Amino acid sequence: MTANQPLPISVCLIAGNEAARIRRALDSVSGWTSEIIVATDDKTTDGTGKIAESYGAKVFRQPWKGHAAHRNFASEKATQLWLLGLDADEVISPALHDEIQKLFSGPEKLRPFAAYSFPRCTFYCGRWIRHGDWYPDRKVRLWRRGQALWAGGSLHEKLIIQGAIGKLRGDLLHYSMENLDHHTRKSITVSNLFLNRELERQRRANLFELWFRPWWRFARGYVLRLGFLDGWQGYVIARMVAFETFLRYAKVCEAQLPQAKDSSSPPS
Repeated sequence: MTANQPLPISVCLIAGNEAARIRRALDSVSGWTSEIIVATDDKTTDGTGKIAESYGAKVFRQPWKGHAAHRNFASEKATQLWLLGLDADEVISPALHDEIQKLFSGPEKLRPFAAYSFPRCTFYCGRWIRHGDWYPDRKVRLWRRGQALWAGGSLHEKLIIQGAIGKLRGDLLHYSMENLDHHTRKSITVSNLFLNRELERQRRANLFELWFRPWWRFARGYVLRLGFLDGWQGYVIARMVAFETFLRYAKVCEAQLPQAKDSSSPPS
């Protein structure tokens, strides 16, 4: 494969209203991949699709049915032998780009794995986070067509691979949190998704989980996984992870309250 020949890779990107940041993701894959597939939902109104088309992307639209279903929808439109999953707030780093180029420099038999994972590095409040619960945060995002399927509920979708998974070292760059307010709003959203999932499972929470799990998540991320090496940002992340964990189980406990009881009535 020549240096200027696009790799046999279809980029599969899902997006909502992402006009403000999708260009960075598209810039990182444009020119060296053979195809870019962008799947939007029926509520996308900010011109995200038009921006993607300006990069030569094929844009498809359908009602939102959840992350896994939408990722599979994008994957089904791909025509290349290999697929590369991407979000609008993610960027292929130069190091990861070079590593993928090297991987595809030889014949197909030199790529023995069904898929490849790589670490994801998040930019948070002016700093790249390289410790704690947020790193290396390995993601399986490069796979051979027909050997993987996205599965999972609204909280965490996962790529189910039919075969062995190889490891790459270059980082997938993640620009997920705009500021602390954004982080707080996302924590509330994730806690609500967790609550809905636990209610579907008819799972109950107890005081031990409400107390122990948040404490453990802070200790694990900040101390055991060296989050303190990421400065004040590492401390904030550990605190926010603990807060989100607390919020999850507090909401489950709240949902366990007897619904028939009139909470507006004063005690006798």
